Amino acid sequence: MVELAKPRRRTKKAEQRAETIEQILDEAEYLFSKHGLHGVTLKDVAKRVGVHHTLLNYYFEDKKKLFDAVFARRAVVTSEKRMQALDDYDAACGGKPTVEGALHAFLDTDLDLYIEGGPGWKNYGALGALVANTPEWGAELMDEHFDPVVLRLIGLLKRALPHCSEADIFWGYHFVTGALMVTLARTGRIDKLSGGQCRADDFTAVKARMASFMAAGFHQICNAKR
Repeated sequence: MVELAKPRRRTKKAEQRAETIEQILDEAEYLFSKHGLHGVTLKDVAKRVGVHHTLLNYYFEDKKKLFDAVFARRAVVTSEKRMQALDDYDAACGGKPTVEGALHAFLDTDLDLYIEGGPGWKNYGALGALVANTPEWGAELMDEHFDPVVLRLIGLLKRALPHCSEADIFWGYHFVTGALMVTLARTGRIDKLSGGQCRADDFTAVKARMASFMAAGFHQICNAKR
């Protein structure tokens, strides 16, 4: 009998390297979410990590490369989860998607990450809001990481609203993502305006309302043209 080779165990050095990179990404994510790309230096990140800044240069060519790595790390998670949720919904709806059903699959799956994922995911949400509102270079990052899942949603919305113009569906999505980004930014403005009745970090309350609210908007702008 041929003895199968045992899988090689990860070396302690490789584990330490992976842990260091994760720590760098976590601390950089926090700083970038607060101050943006241009408000943070590699020395700032190194100080939070507790290492010399030359170590960051060893792992990342420059600050933009570090920023891109921070953004990509969680982007792939949220994109894959939402794509799976949209695929599952498409299969479950029997070829008859509804606007609200499609929006629940797209929005609720994302909001669950911010509800359950802890401070790191909340930092990433704020970072995503910043990137989405930075046209000079942010749009390119959003295109790269999120276009496929957005277009999957658009496809479902077109089937749910066959009488609606493509322009109105894209405008509807524009309003949806705008509301989502404001929510993820957690500016605290709604806390003050509502006298504490609403909290900017209460993503559970947002999840209970956003898909239904936005679905009504889609129906309104589409039906108004008929």
